[in-house]
Amino acid sequence: MSFCMVYVTVYSQEEAEKIAFTVIKENLAACANILGPMISMFSWKGDLRREEEVAMLLKTTESNVALLTKRITTLHSYDCPCVVAWPIPYGNSDFLEWLKTETGA
Repeated sequence: MSFCMVYVTVYSQEEAEKIAFTVIKENLAACANILGPMISMFSWKGDLRREEEVAMLLKTTESNVALLTKRITTLHSYDCPCVVAWPIPYGNSDFLEWLKTETGA
């Protein structure tokens, strides 16, 4: 069984909580850490932007990443939300077992 950390940026704390509660309730992620606010700087459609955002870290199984990404994009207010994942190669085995149980894997 492989696990992943999923990084998401959102417009506000409220949006982060809405997305987190939904994907956890649907067993697409076991938990979420909501971080922020933070400053994001990026180019969007040719304009340099500076925005305040909130970041989220979601823990899930690798097999859930595609469904989780799709669900987040349907709930998200952005046209092109940042949803990226990377593997969790090691960790507390008790925590990883809990993550597996909570995502129904």
